[in-house]
Amino acid sequence: MELLTQPWSWWVAGIFVGLTVPILLLLGNKHFGISGNLRHICAACIPANIKFFQYDWKKEAWNLFFVAGIVLGGVVATVWMKDPNPIQVHPDLVNDLAAVGVTQIDGLVPADLFSWDSLLTLRGFVLMVVGGFLVGFGTRYAGGCTSGHAIMGLSTLQWPSLVATISFMVGGFLMTHLILPFILAL
Repeated sequence: MELLTQPWSWWVAGIFVGLTVPILLLLGNKHFGISGNLRHICAACIPANIKFFQYDWKKEAWNLFFVAGIVLGGVVATVWMKDPNPIQVHPDLVNDLAAVGVTQIDGLVPADLFSWDSLLTLRGFVLMVVGGFLVGFGTRYAGGCTSGHAIMGLSTLQWPSLVATISFMVGGFLMTHLILPFILAL
C-alpha cells in the first residue's frame, strides 16, 4: 500500500500511456480519447431523433468503462489515499499569482478564481463558464480533445491530429501570455 501512496516518477505514467496506444490498436483498432464519451453517453441516454447521436454506441462501450475507471480512481485516491500533508505549490507560481491579485490557493486550485463565490464575479464567470464553453466548443470543432489527438492521433500519423495538437499548443501559449493577464485584471 505504501508503494501506491508515494509519488511516482513521471516516466511511469508515460510508459502506461505509451503502451495504451498499441494495445488498443491490437485489440481491434480502437481509438483512445475522452471527449467522445460525452457523445456515447448522449447516444445511450437521449431518445431524441438527432442524427449525430444515431449510431451503434455499444461498440464504444469499453470507452465508457475507461472513463468510469478514471472517476473511480479519482474517488479512491482522494478518499483512501489522500496525503495528509499540505500540497506544495512552487513559490514562483505563488509569487506570479500574487502579482495579479490571486492570493488564496486551496490545494492546487486558486480559490480566488475557482470557487462558488468567484463564479458570481465577472472574472470567475469568464474563466469558468465562458472558458468551459470554449473548451467544449473547441473540442467538438477539432473532432477530439488533446489526449485523443496528441496521444492517439499523432501515434497513428494523422495529419489532422498534428494540426489540432499544434493549434492546442499555440492557443494555450496565447491564452497564458496574452489573454489571461487581461482576464485576471478584471
